[in-house]
Amino acid sequence: MTRIETVLLTGKTHTTASGRDGRVDLKLSSPGNAGGDMTFAAVQAHPTAEQLFAGAWSACYISAIGLVAKEKKVKLPSDLSVEVEVDLGKKGEAYLLQARFNVSVPGVAREVAEAIAHAAHEICPYSKATRGNIDVAVNLV
Repeated sequence: MTRIETVLLTGKTHTTASGRDGRVDLKLSSPGNAGGDMTFAAVQAHPTAEQLFAGAWSACYISAIGLVAKEKKVKLPSDLSVEVEVDLGKKGEAYLLQARFNVSVPGVAREVAEAIAHAAHEICPYSKATRGNIDVAVNLV
């Protein structure tokens, strides 16, 4: 797999799942605006393609975490979260993407949380669609 040499920008998301109503809450950080959050409310500044991709992927992935946890009979904490960072970069003249998943599962044993995070990456349709094409790191934080 070809790896990025120079990162041009990073689309970041922070996603949480509300177990009560099945809703996914998503925050985007604006590239070049350290710490600035964007929402999809009214007519705001437009998110980048990398942010939208990271947002859709993180929503799918956090749902996959829920499915895997249910199969393993593990109760997920209410403060479960996933941060996905999608980098747009170059190697030579080629434009490429890469991603990092930073998964927080407080209160769940590390080895169990890691197993859930990696199994979710195996079943998530976005992860399947990008497998072999995008360098992805899944990290437990």
